[in-house]
Amino acid sequence: MENRFRILVVDDEPINIKVMKSALKDTYVIDTAQNGYDAINLLKEHRPDLILLDVMMPDLNGFDVCRIIKADASFADIPVIFLTALDTHEGALQGLEIGGIDYLPKPVNFDLLKLRVRNHLEMKERNDLVREQRDLLANQKEELEAALSRVKRLEGIISICMYCKSIRTSEDSWQRLEAYISENTDALLSHGMCPDCFALEYKKLTGKS
Repeated sequence: MENRFRILVVDDEPINIKVMKSALKDTYVIDTAQNGYDAINLLKEHRPDLILLDVMMPDLNGFDVCRIIKADASFADIPVIFLTALDTHEGALQGLEIGGIDYLPKPVNFDLLKLRVRNHLEMKERNDLVREQRDLLANQKEELEAALSRVKRLEGIISICMYCKSIRTSEDSWQRLEAYISENTDALLSHGMCPDCFALEYKKLTGKS
């Protein structure tokens, strides 16, 4: 089954929760809480994609709940829509100022609510995708920079003595091949013997071919 967005509905009136859940449950997964403390606990247990938050609740009001959510980097990107009977200009300003993404008065127009919820969820989905791509690019950049830090590239024409194989440096002096490679690259050198050299040295030591 296709994954559905999860919405947390927070309201101290059970009838309001029942009505909103009935209006949205066919499209979204709905979690509910009747106070701010339960809302915060549910937030940590089932991270929602969007929160519908009443303002006027006892003990911990909706504005306080929103402040707590926005202060936590793990949940700050979750969009919060205030649904409230506090239909004042000052209330709307406060709700938006502390991080709410929308502010709708009660009684709720459910056609309008569904459109607002859909639009904000689509916006969040796009923002999440952009964030994932940004993080992926940042990780790839770090990996590339780490790889480049391990490599020094030699370019241009390098003069090598045809007899001793020393290399002429940019200061016009001559340097042994091993020393030149060590100074100009991050390569680690180990010593071995190729088959031709082995045969030659073996012949010198034993007199046998």
